[in-house]
Amino acid sequence: MTAGPALVDAAPQQQPRLGLGAWAYDRGEFVPATAPRLPLSTQGLHYGTAVFEGIRAYRSHGGLHLFRAREHYERLLRGCRLLRITDIPSTAEELIDITVELLRRNAHDGDVYVRPLAHKLSLLPGTPPGVSLAGVSDALSLTTFGYPTAGDVQEVRCALSAWRRPSSDALPVQAKTSGGYVTSALACDEARAAGYDDAILLDRSGNVAEASTANVFVVRDGVLFTPPATGDLLPGITRDTVITLCQEAGLTVLERTLSPADLYTADEVFLTSTGKEVASVVELSGRNIGGGTAGPVAARVTALYRTATTAQDGAGNAGHPEWLTAVAPTEHLPQHPSTPSEGTNR
Repeated sequence: MTAGPALVDAAPQQQPRLGLGAWAYDRGEFVPATAPRLPLSTQGLHYGTAVFEGIRAYRSHGGLHLFRAREHYERLLRGCRLLRITDIPSTAEELIDITVELLRRNAHDGDVYVRPLAHKLSLLPGTPPGVSLAGVSDALSLTTFGYPTAGDVQEVRCALSAWRRPSSDALPVQAKTSGGYVTSALACDEARAAGYDDAILLDRSGNVAEASTANVFVVRDGVLFTPPATGDLLPGITRDTVITLCQEAGLTVLERTLSPADLYTADEVFLTSTGKEVASVVELSGRNIGGGTAGPVAARVTALYRTATTAQDGAGNAGHPEWLTAVAPTEHLPQHPSTPSEGTNR
């Protein structure tokens, strides 16, 4: 990987800042994040022929680390094969190296959210207009955002959505295709218009699929249940992380079909995703879940997840070092990102 930047003078400690990083990666170059311009004919925009990921980088006493970047990029590349996106870096290692360099350039002063997007760009000569995967050029972009960790377990209020999760014979639900998120956007908009934070979607059989952008867990009598990965849902990397950590901590986790009644009668319900991390569902469509506040299992899962992502178990040890990719140690991370001038590439 690229060597870290030189040491910089210490700056006064400031609160981490939200917002887009100064640099982006676009079509083979590091460019100012405000510089890229896509043609109006961009195929990924017209037809949703794109795949994306959301990856977290966490800052702790040991520096900044990407969390499970390899798994995210392996999933991205599987989605690229599905959409015939081939003219981009082809290994997870290459994509991780690009991400590390971008994070070093942006030098966010806290936790970071990374958004890679691979998409169909322009019709190649001789390709007629229309919906197509072959005969269309490919592009890859990466942006980073300052995105502080929530800290304690979050509480969210959800609604069961009237929109159904598409089935896997209608849409490749186990790939993060941008076009597939129209349903999630509609469901989330419906829920928020009714005063809720998020939506939980059912599949075509009326069973629980997932939330708008998160997986669903139910707790009953200390046992955790979640819909099977073979269902009409995206089996999230955070979902896998939580299952692994809970099993290592001695908790029982079972995959099984869940009905809406299983949610309403649960002791706890919580959601998991890269963006949400762990969020306790305290209300569902006007009914309290359990006592109407975050429960002890969700709090414990949050603590387990926080330890895994930041390698802070009280002794600075990482239970799963294979999940962490070092970006730079703390002393190599400037407190304020440098701002590129317009039109400057490095």
